[in-house]
Amino acid sequence: MFLKEVIQALKQYEVPYCLIGGYALAMHGIVRATMDVDLAIKLNAKDLLATQEALASIGLDSRLPLQAWEVARFRKEYIEKRNLIAWSFVDFQQPSRLVDILLTKSLSHIKTKEIRFAGEKIKVASLEELLKMKKQSARPQDLVDIERIQEVLNE
Repeated sequence: MFLKEVIQALKQYEVPYCLIGGYALAMHGIVRATMDVDLAIKLNAKDLLATQEALASIGLDSRLPLQAWEVARFRKEYIEKRNLIAWSFVDFQQPSRLVDILLTKSLSHIKTKEIRFAGEKIKVASLEELLKMKKQSARPQDLVDIERIQEVLNE
């Protein structure tokens, strides 16, 4: 399974991470269709490079012609002037193998919990944290997710 492969690569390269997005919702019991694996990491040069190397080890390359050092150095400019909120990695032979690294919020500022999945302990953003992130984004899919998260939190 692709998600397990991504998590194992991150662990091998000692990348602190947490799962966000659709897969994180699924880990909390809120299932919706998603293809990409969304992650938050610490946004420093060391962890950006380790993430790039970890994802390359499983056949994923940056969708844009960017290197980790560039993302570390110009991240704020990319966000503000190019609206680059995620650094995407893809397997160009199998485009459904896709990972997005959130650039707008560091792992250091995200509340997480560990959830066991396929024999692995996976760090996942808390439901409350996912709710905050979805409210900030407010895309059409996020609005649906907000309702579903609130239902679970109110149970």
